[in-house]
Amino acid sequence: MATRVVLIFAAAYLLSYAFRAINAVIAPALMADLHLSNAELGLLSSAYFVGFASMQLPLGVWLDKYGSRRTESGLLLFAAIGAAVFAMSSSLTGLWIGRAMIGVGVSSCLMAPLKAYRVWYPAERQSQLASWMLVFGTCGALATTIPVAAVLPIIGWRGVFWIMSALILLATALLFFRLKEIEQDINSRQAAALSAGNTPADKAQGYRAIFLNPYFRRMALLGAVHQGGFMAMQTLWAGPWMVTVLGLSVAQTSQVLFLFNFALMLSYVGLSWWAPRHVSYDGKAGIPTLKAVSIGLTGSVITQLAMLLLTGSWTWILWIVFAVLVTVTTLAQTHVSLSFPPKQVGRANSAFNLTLFIGAFSIQWGIGLLIDLFAAQGWSAAQSMRMAFGVYLLLQIAALLRFVNTPHITQVKAA
Repeated sequence: MATRVVLIFAAAYLLSYAFRAINAVIAPALMADLHLSNAELGLLSSAYFVGFASMQLPLGVWLDKYGSRRTESGLLLFAAIGAAVFAMSSSLTGLWIGRAMIGVGVSSCLMAPLKAYRVWYPAERQSQLASWMLVFGTCGALATTIPVAAVLPIIGWRGVFWIMSALILLATALLFFRLKEIEQDINSRQAAALSAGNTPADKAQGYRAIFLNPYFRRMALLGAVHQGGFMAMQTLWAGPWMVTVLGLSVAQTSQVLFLFNFALMLSYVGLSWWAPRHVSYDGKAGIPTLKAVSIGLTGSVITQLAMLLLTGSWTWILWIVFAVLVTVTTLAQTHVSLSFPPKQVGRANSAFNLTLFIGAFSIQWGIGLLIDLFAAQGWSAAQSMRMAFGVYLLLQIAALLRFVNTPHITQVKAA
């Protein structure tokens, strides 16, 4: 039963991550077909994050009130429709609407299982389960590299999105029908916990208390800049960096992106084994969670600095190191989930996820705007991209310094 639960949730999350990452591979075809600028490409890709982020606050309430199965399966229908709209569109507006609908539709694909796991499984399993979800998510990103690059000349980007629409409908059916009996059993045994805290006053107070909490603000800023920014890189700008800055071909870029996402997947697998054994969430034996996060992100910043300063085509290897180090952000997300009571965990997770996707949207679009801005000043395409990434790196350093300079805020306190 546990295996079925994880695999069904994982199937939907795999597809949601594929939707998130696919523009990194089809970007050259989209730009050539629709004559898009870098800023327009960034705006188009970030539509996913706009749709995703817009749903996070109501999503938290729905998860706490209606449960994971009904909430996620209902929203996934929007993703299937959005993929069809994207496949049929010939204008930037139509593509933007389709991609935003996809973002709305897959907005619960990680939060729904995390809510279910938080209620159904013990605390010491949470980081392991979250890591395994991200393993499957990264498999979705892997599926958008070499496989999509291989079929792209045959069926085009429109054909790819028609196939994605059909697959998301299949995942919706599995989620709605195959988890029904399990969810009903859990709900009957935990009805009080699942229904508590759902009056209008409790909903408002729940989000108010979460967003005003000093602990949450500390974690949210770090997540928005580092984890959200990584999503912006992984799902769009990693591909153009390989082509524009490192001079790789489209085929070589798809291979590098495959290795990048494969390394990320292996890192999540390793984290799922390592974290339950060596990371402490409750102050007992082990490395404190937030210390592990600080160490990993410091290494991530140093690696990105090397990416900016070194110019050889071999420096794609640094992107692999970057992928390995940034997985520590999963520990931060699990820490937030465990820091709030079960009746609020849907809203706490969704509020945190909202900040991640606001960061992802802002950074993804902002990098495109900066690239065009620097290019307008006479910089080459490669120089413009390096300068834009440099600005983002400074933002990461500032966020990390603020995080490590507030070590006393390590748990939820009354707002």
